[in-house]
Amino acid sequence: MTTYRTRRHPGVVTLLLLMLAAALAPTPSSAVGGDWWDPVARPAPDSGIGVTGEPFKGTDAAGEVRGFVDAHNHIMSNEAFGGRLICGRAFSTKGIADALRDCPEHYPDGSLAVFDFITNGGDGKHDPVGWPTFEDWPAHDSLTHQQNYYAWIERAWRGGQRVLVNDLVTNGVICSVYFFKDRSCDEMTSIRLQAELTYDLQAYVDGMYGGPGKGWFRIVTDSAQARDVIEQGKLAVVLGVETSEPFGCKQVLDIAQCDEDDIDAGLDELYGLGVRSMFLCHKFDNALCGVRFDEGTLGTAINVGQFLSTGTFWRTEKCAGPQADNPIGSASAPGAEKELPAGVEVPSYDGDARCNVRGLTELGEYAVRGMMERNMMLEIDHMSVKATGRVLDIFESASYPGVLSSHSWMDLDWTERVYGLGGFVAQYMHGSEGFVAEADRTGALRDEYGVGYGYGTDMNGVGGWPAPRGADVPDAVVYPFRSADGGSVLDRQTTGERTWDLNTDGAAHYGLVPDWIEDIRRVGGQHVVEDLFKGAESYLDTWSASERHRAGVNLADGAQATASSAEWNPFTGHAPGRAVDGDRSTRWASGRSDDQWLRVDLGVTHQVGRVTLDWERAYGTSYRIDLSADGVNWRTVWSTTSGDGGLDTAVFPPAPARHVRVQFLDRGTEWGYSLREVGVHGR
Repeated sequence: MTTYRTRRHPGVVTLLLLMLAAALAPTPSSAVGGDWWDPVARPAPDSGIGVTGEPFKGTDAAGEVRGFVDAHNHIMSNEAFGGRLICGRAFSTKGIADALRDCPEHYPDGSLAVFDFITNGGDGKHDPVGWPTFEDWPAHDSLTHQQNYYAWIERAWRGGQRVLVNDLVTNGVICSVYFFKDRSCDEMTSIRLQAELTYDLQAYVDGMYGGPGKGWFRIVTDSAQARDVIEQGKLAVVLGVETSEPFGCKQVLDIAQCDEDDIDAGLDELYGLGVRSMFLCHKFDNALCGVRFDEGTLGTAINVGQFLSTGTFWRTEKCAGPQADNPIGSASAPGAEKELPAGVEVPSYDGDARCNVRGLTELGEYAVRGMMERNMMLEIDHMSVKATGRVLDIFESASYPGVLSSHSWMDLDWTERVYGLGGFVAQYMHGSEGFVAEADRTGALRDEYGVGYGYGTDMNGVGGWPAPRGADVPDAVVYPFRSADGGSVLDRQTTGERTWDLNTDGAAHYGLVPDWIEDIRRVGGQHVVEDLFKGAESYLDTWSASERHRAGVNLADGAQATASSAEWNPFTGHAPGRAVDGDRSTRWASGRSDDQWLRVDLGVTHQVGRVTLDWERAYGTSYRIDLSADGVNWRTVWSTTSGDGGLDTAVFPPAPARHVRVQFLDRGTEWGYSLREVGVHGR
């Protein structure tokens, strides 16, 4: 029997929900003895769902779960950024009129909807009335109004979605500079509140279905729970975190404001809340990693925010490889730039210098390894190219699969490396034409690795969503339509006096996700939807592989090491043994010539199938790995002529060996070769 996580001390909201379940009268569609997917009692009045038919249960013929995965959503972001940036709530015990109402400063005509016109242009004016008329919101291009009302999520579940990642999100700097707020800007305080409210939403839905554990909205904390929930036909909800300064790890003038103890305490707290995936940096460079830039006017505004938060603007350099960060550009953002101190201006940037100089810091690497120890999944979207490359190096060196790209914010050239690790990729909720084009571009890779695909809606994430294509296009969505599994029928969705049509309204709220998937089918064909329908299984494959991962034994740790030479230094030693002492603060360094070698005696014969080289700045461009049983007869098992430093991993068919030799052929610098650590593993 599956045991779900419960809070030890139910809050007032939870108690009210239980009372609500007992007090509400059944609506006509939810009579006692009705179908399992209908609630015993739903609040009245409430939103329509617009779906008939039974949600599918169980697994396919191969024993795999079925369904779509939204790998990136923000159900509770109305509680972020000071509590007044996103208006409206996902649920309210007082009913839909209380949940779906505008921020008070937006009345009477939206003139003070400052963030709306900063992000969307115009003057921000709109009809602030939500329930029941919804004249102007939610809308695909309104970034400040609730899109995740629980009944709209219910429609997405009924339409075939089976995994939803709820990223707890906030940004302390945006909170601090925004004109309206009603609570502290502390990021971790907001994260805790959003986690608590997600559990309250679960209790709210449970109350409609007769009690704890009976609703369709199920928060899960491991992949086995998720599979059990999905096999019951319900929605598995995973908690993630996307924030700019997790654990207080900001940097001010390049000085970290946190330490390893803060990181350990923060990871432990998040894990205890049920969080299983997270970003280490988002929008601003912090003490853990550099970010992938935003572009245009928004990029300039965020760069200003970075300066206000850290005292430093983004800094760029030429990229070392084919991957690049987003171009910052030179677009002005007058509203943001006026916040800068007198005499301070946003710098200009060279067009051929597209990469952030900041990568993964030592504290960031400590956090990455801490997440691996806790079997958590790491989001690489928003990380700079330099930081992402190092993360992938670390994961490859440990064969760790827990890497996610959830909403198209990594350089797409990383895709194959992510799949090679066993990671999961989802695409941002673009318009159907753009989504299909990108899905087709990477389709051969998914076929090669046997994986499904996901989408990241980023609803409530101030990003913008697919615009209407028009009702007169030849491949428009035709209502009603059947769900991807064929078991349910979906008609236009109605809430109050407003009925939405994807063709004319675009993806205005979460209830239109199934309509958008039907649009993808009509534009791109059934094959794209089939890849998406495999998404839940692939996401859970990555999660379960992360849970099963155990750090492998480093056979070289403390072994005897010899070398062709060692650099002499009067202040510290660089002897061969420094490369196998388990301490990254020490290193072995060779003399300054190309042909060098380092040998490791493992003491006894082992199966050897993976060797890792953690380079200091002096690295090799050309080298090979040799194995020997007796230290006399050697066999080459791996070689490269394109080494670029960092953390290299050589993987080859496991073979018996007592001795491992790295034969260096060509240097990448004027120095010799320098290794912090050499790892030798069975596989």
